[in-house]
Amino acid sequence: MKRWLRIALTVLGVFIAAALILPLVVPIPPAGDTVPAETLAGPDGEFIDVDDLAVYLRREGEGDTPLILLHGFGASLFSWREVIDPLAENQLVIAYDRPAFGLTERPMPPFPGGESPYSTRAQAELALSLMDELGLDEAVLVGNSAGGTIAMLAALEHPERVAALILVSPAVYAGGGTPGFVRPLLGLPQVRRLGPLFARNIRDWGLDLVYTAFHDPSLITPDLVDGYTQPLQVDDWDRALWELVLASERPDLAARLGELDLPVLIITGDDDRVVPTADSIRLADEIPGSELVVLPACGHVPQEECPQAFLDAVVAFLGGL
Repeated sequence: MKRWLRIALTVLGVFIAAALILPLVVPIPPAGDTVPAETLAGPDGEFIDVDDLAVYLRREGEGDTPLILLHGFGASLFSWREVIDPLAENQLVIAYDRPAFGLTERPMPPFPGGESPYSTRAQAELALSLMDELGLDEAVLVGNSAGGTIAMLAALEHPERVAALILVSPAVYAGGGTPGFVRPLLGLPQVRRLGPLFARNIRDWGLDLVYTAFHDPSLITPDLVDGYTQPLQVDDWDRALWELVLASERPDLAARLGELDLPVLIITGDDDRVVPTADSIRLADEIPGSELVVLPACGHVPQEECPQAFLDAVVAFLGGL
């Protein structure tokens, strides 16, 4: 009996040792054929230096009420393509790729000062630093999904810089960060090393998320798929996405809604299956004085699926400021 117990303990020890050691020594294959972000830049975009980070953006139009557009998880400024030019007919419009997405630079650790540029708080500060770089004292922040989280946090931390918020299916009550009980595991060296492999799975489930985001999936064209998957050709895209996971947090925005003292418009589709429509309706009830527009036959990305109805709601709101 003692002999079998020793054998069992030995086998268990071998398995534990393998689980601890193999992730640290197994070769990590490259993500595939990737290229510098600059080679994928379009004729309408540009890179500008913001806090030592090369941020890729597109700016159009001019006027006294600049709009800054913040995309959601897994997206890029591409997700605003249908509405940038129409909005720019009356004001300056800036759409940019948030860190870990699109063509914006993807720095790797160790980070200067020790703070990850991928954290929610750092991304909110980047929006303000971008305004500084562009010479904008104040702007209307327009955030879709996780971009809405960034916009809200920026408004709460720097209310003097945000003239109004337009929140498009914002992630407030759920999502927007790694659960606290998981975070200690993410810090293990074995998990950190294998993380980019996990991140690469977005190539499989990411498009499923795009289809879920649309009320009418037939609107998802090959060009749209190409636009969403192009950033997966950029050097270090997988490592940066993993750094985003490591740095993500869930700011308790729901507890701070009463602090918002500015005009707020909330737009959602009546068939939002990513951030449930009911969550946006609840948010409008809990933000004092906010306006709510629910677009019929529309999903999680109204600016893409229902661009004219989206524009009508935004233009009407801006006209009342």
